[in-house]
Amino acid sequence: MDEVLTIEQAAARLQMSERYVRRLVAERRIPFHKLGRCVRIKAVDLAAHVESGRVESISRTDVWRGLGRVA
Repeated sequence: MDEVLTIEQAAARLQMSERYVRRLVAERRIPFHKLGRCVRIKAVDLAAHVESGRVESISRTDVWRGLGRVA
Protein backbone atom coordinates (compact mmCIF):
# COMPACT_ATOMS: atom_id res chain seq x y z
CA MET A 1 0.00 0.00 0.00
CA ASP A 2 1.23 3.49 -0.84
CA GLU A 3 2.28 5.78 1.98
CA VAL A 4 -0.57 8.13 2.91
CA LEU A 5 0.17 11.51 4.51
CA THR A 6 -1.82 13.96 6.58
CA ILE A 7 -1.82 17.64 5.68
CA GLU A 8 0.78 18.25 8.38
CA GLN A 9 3.05 15.46 7.13
CA ALA A 10 2.73 16.63 3.52
CA ALA A 11 3.62 20.19 4.54
CA ALA A 12 6.66 18.96 6.46
CA ARG A 13 7.79 16.87 3.51
CA LEU A 14 7.49 19.87 1.17
CA GLN A 15 9.00 22.20 3.78
CA MET A 16 6.03 24.49 3.21
CA SER A 17 3.21 25.65 5.44
CA GLU A 18 0.06 23.65 6.12
CA ARG A 19 -1.88 26.55 4.63
CA TYR A 20 -0.08 26.04 1.30
CA VAL A 21 -0.99 22.33 1.21
CA ARG A 22 -4.60 23.09 2.16
CA ARG A 23 -4.74 25.61 -0.70
CA LEU A 24 -3.43 22.97 -3.13
CA VAL A 25 -6.24 20.69 -1.99
CA ALA A 26 -8.91 23.41 -2.12
CA GLU A 27 -7.87 24.44 -5.64
CA ARG A 28 -7.76 20.76 -6.71
CA ARG A 29 -4.14 21.18 -7.82
CA ILE A 30 -3.12 17.94 -6.11
CA PRO A 31 -4.99 14.62 -5.86
CA PHE A 32 -6.27 13.75 -2.39
CA HIS A 33 -8.52 11.30 -0.59
CA LYS A 34 -11.32 12.27 1.73
CA LEU A 35 -11.88 9.83 4.61
CA GLY A 36 -14.79 11.18 6.56
CA ARG A 37 -13.66 14.70 7.49
CA CYS A 38 -9.98 13.83 7.11
CA VAL A 39 -7.91 14.65 4.03
CA ARG A 40 -5.06 12.34 3.06
CA ILE A 41 -2.50 12.70 0.29
CA LYS A 42 -0.54 9.83 -1.22
CA ALA A 43 3.22 10.31 -1.12
CA VAL A 44 3.49 9.44 -4.82
CA ASP A 45 0.96 12.16 -5.70
CA LEU A 46 2.94 14.68 -3.66
CA ALA A 47 6.16 13.66 -5.42
CA ALA A 48 4.44 13.97 -8.82
CA HIS A 49 3.26 17.49 -7.94
CA VAL A 50 6.81 18.51 -7.01
CA GLU A 51 8.22 16.98 -10.19
CA SER A 52 5.63 18.76 -12.36
CA GLY A 53 7.00 22.10 -11.18
CA ARG A 54 10.54 21.28 -12.28
CA VAL A 55 12.20 23.90 -14.48
CA GLU A 56 15.23 22.84 -16.51
CA SER A 57 18.32 24.99 -16.41
CA ILE A 58 19.72 26.69 -19.50
CA SER A 59 23.31 27.20 -20.47
CA ARG A 60 25.13 30.50 -20.63
CA THR A 61 25.32 30.29 -24.43
CA ASP A 62 21.53 29.91 -24.63
CA VAL A 63 21.12 33.11 -22.63
CA TRP A 64 23.51 35.08 -24.83
CA ARG A 65 22.04 33.61 -28.01
CA GLY A 66 18.59 34.87 -26.96
CA LEU A 67 19.93 38.35 -26.14
CA GLY A 68 21.62 38.67 -29.53
CA ARG A 69 18.28 38.47 -31.35
CA VAL A 70 16.87 41.60 -29.74
CA ALA A 71 16.65 44.35 -32.35
